[in-house]
Amino acid sequence: MTIQDSFVLAWRTVKSNKLRTGITVAIIAFGIMALIGIITAISAMNQSLKENFSFMGANAFVVRYKEMNARMGGPNDGDEFSKTKRGVKEKKSNLNKPIKIEEATYFKEHFGFNRAAVSISRRMGGNNELHYKNRKTNPQISLMGADENYLAVNGYSLTQGRNFNNVDITSGRNVCVIGSNVAAKLFPGRPEKSIDKIILLQGKPYRVIGLLKSKGSSAMMRQDDVVISSIKNVRQYQGNDSYSLGVMVNNVTELEPAIDETTDQMRKARRLIPSESDNFVIDKSDKFASMFIGFLAGISGAAGAIGMITLIGAAIGLMNIMLVAVSERTREVGLIKAIGGKRKDVRRQFLFESILISILGAIFGIILGVLVGNIFSLVLGTGFVVPWMWVIIGIVICTVVGLVAGIYPAMKAAALNPIDALRYE
Repeated sequence: MTIQDSFVLAWRTVKSNKLRTGITVAIIAFGIMALIGIITAISAMNQSLKENFSFMGANAFVVRYKEMNARMGGPNDGDEFSKTKRGVKEKKSNLNKPIKIEEATYFKEHFGFNRAAVSISRRMGGNNELHYKNRKTNPQISLMGADENYLAVNGYSLTQGRNFNNVDITSGRNVCVIGSNVAAKLFPGRPEKSIDKIILLQGKPYRVIGLLKSKGSSAMMRQDDVVISSIKNVRQYQGNDSYSLGVMVNNVTELEPAIDETTDQMRKARRLIPSESDNFVIDKSDKFASMFIGFLAGISGAAGAIGMITLIGAAIGLMNIMLVAVSERTREVGLIKAIGGKRKDVRRQFLFESILISILGAIFGIILGVLVGNIFSLVLGTGFVVPWMWVIIGIVICTVVGLVAGIYPAMKAAALNPIDALRYE
């Protein structure tokens, strides 16, 4: 009996036992679906994180007075204390001195790295509500105080209107630039009509001078829910008492030299002596993306563990079903041996059956997993994601599962005595 004959016979047997095959395939498919589904969802989340958190562009970075930590349900990053790995609270380092407007201005005036753009900004909170006539936004609008370079440094572009001019910056008059979500809420259907209209921010009238192009939003970053005015204007509101500096160089290759120059100028602006460590931090635009992707890596490991546990259960179930098949087909095995079939032919046929069932489970599980995982792609607005590496790994794993689960039943079938097998009832 050739290998092809063994394979064809195994395939016919798999097709003829539809109920048993279907149940076994379903068990394996659910295990692979859990693995591939979670991995696909995480891939979609990774893609969304990279798109949403790299909001300044690859050739920009920001200077803050302290680290911005991503916390899940805990205290915010303004806490004076942080918990170490040993669970002991320790005083933070010297990253607790806000950057004053004088220091930020000094840096902007003296930073001369190859015509790099420098922006000064100040965040005033993210729970503002804007009004226009009888319409209002949700109370989730971020208010930013900024200068004329803020839009370019932070990757924003205008679809209508203009940027801040020198008069806007120096006078601090009530003018603002609004995000696309704000315009869509206050001017539904015609957001371009927002230019030169008067809107209310915390009860004060502001003239809209610019409309920002949409950058896309997610549950973690609402970049289009923003209203921007000049720094001098927003200083009348309470909020974060520290200023941030954004720096954008001409290309990515200049990034590291620019960071070195930034460190030197910030130390001068903060009047640090050589023995003192830096009391500011420099974050690249993709820092948060890297942080959250690191968190998701742990979830990927958990997904792998869940999938493997399910597949171990599927392997045990497949082995039991193959043992039942050996008992049911004892006379068939005896007949094969009686007409000249060898032990290896019987062993090969049962192994092929086990592997075929396992691979069928892998195929259905991968299809279901990719479809289920891409629900997150639809929610997050990313493209269709197929984790090809894990698809290949899933097929390999299922092949190994089928092989391992089929070895013992195949050896048991091959060891049957043909005379006893033919007499079996």
